[in-house]
Amino acid sequence: MWTWQMVARRGLAVAAPTALGVLSIMWSGSLAQQPAAKDTLRTPPQVRVITMAPMDIIPRVSGYGTVEPAREWRAVARIEGEIDWTIDGLAPGLIVGAGTSLARIDDSGLRLSLAQTDAQLAALEVKDQTIAASMTLVQSDLELAQADLTRQEKLAQQGVVTAASLESVRRQELAARSKLVETQNQIALNAAERDVLRAQRATLERDLGFADIRTPYDLRLTDVSAEIGQYVARGQTLLAAEGTEAVEIAAQFPIGRIGPLMRAMAEGSSVTDLTARIRLPAADHSVTWKAQVVRMGESIDPRTQSSAIVVRAEDPLSQAEAGARPPLRRNMLVEVVLSAPKTSALIAPLDAVVGDSALVVSEEGKLEKRPVTLGFTLDEIAVVTEGLAEGDKLVVADPSIAVPGMAVKPLEDKATLAALAAAATGGTAGKGKGASQ
Repeated sequence: MWTWQMVARRGLAVAAPTALGVLSIMWSGSLAQQPAAKDTLRTPPQVRVITMAPMDIIPRVSGYGTVEPAREWRAVARIEGEIDWTIDGLAPGLIVGAGTSLARIDDSGLRLSLAQTDAQLAALEVKDQTIAASMTLVQSDLELAQADLTRQEKLAQQGVVTAASLESVRRQELAARSKLVETQNQIALNAAERDVLRAQRATLERDLGFADIRTPYDLRLTDVSAEIGQYVARGQTLLAAEGTEAVEIAAQFPIGRIGPLMRAMAEGSSVTDLTARIRLPAADHSVTWKAQVVRMGESIDPRTQSSAIVVRAEDPLSQAEAGARPPLRRNMLVEVVLSAPKTSALIAPLDAVVGDSALVVSEEGKLEKRPVTLGFTLDEIAVVTEGLAEGDKLVVADPSIAVPGMAVKPLEDKATLAALAAAATGGTAGKGKGASQ
């Protein structure tokens, strides 16, 4: 039989767990906690930036043109005759120095004419001597005739001689005077003939000089039409060549690209004060030559709306190196780079400026869109004049979602900064592939 004490103990055993369950339910609301903040907030996305600071930059612009010799020469026959000699190896491509004899035209006919002229001059000398001797006699005859006439005129006044005798004496005096005038005229004619012969002789001597065809300066032959045994006429072109002392390139530059360079120059400077380089891209390296701006082109190209600027490179042959630097030759297409003196400016990658605005990271770590003004651009570089200041963190690679005001984590892109600095002074432009902290 169940006693009272037994019933009481069993009721307590059942009630105790039940009471604990009720209490746990009652206190469960007060024991609940919010999740930690790190479980609900996202990490700000990283963006690559560069810190703006003044950099050295060489303002420059590139154009393209073909190489042309600074001077060209054509050997034109100035006498006619047969070519009787040429230099060994006379052919296009031959390089010769100034004063080199290239060919000779037979001058035997000229020499015969010169000898004939000399003989005529010698004959005139003999004539002059003969006339000079006759002149003395003629003058003596005239003096005697004049004295006789004076005497006869006095006798006629005295009535001693007849009028017929006086007239005969006058005729003798007139004949003597005529002989003197004739002799003087002969002397004048001889002098005139001598002048003509001397002029002819000078012409023949000059033509003899034309028989020997010599180079006026260092040159390279480009065309040869002269052969031994060939008869050439006056005015016929025998040789064509180009000077080797310098080449010129009339490079085309877009209108308006020269202006920024000139603004970077000192006041009163001209285009000829710009520094010029000629560049020929090669497979594994770039070949360059120093050059000088010599003049502007005469007009604007109507098709490309570009202006020509002519640069000159001195002595291109001496700068050639086998396998490394080819000589600058006619029709070679090259790049011409014009540059102003080095200056300092805020620069940015060109693709970091979109629609006259750029993204920066504010001091609070949020994206901010800034309007910017560019002074000029160089390839992939933009020179910023307004909108950015030293110390600003310019975003150089947009995040996948770029919303002004969003929080971001700036990551300094040293590779892009280094590439930008190199490109600004003439190195290879371009952005880095990665970022570093």
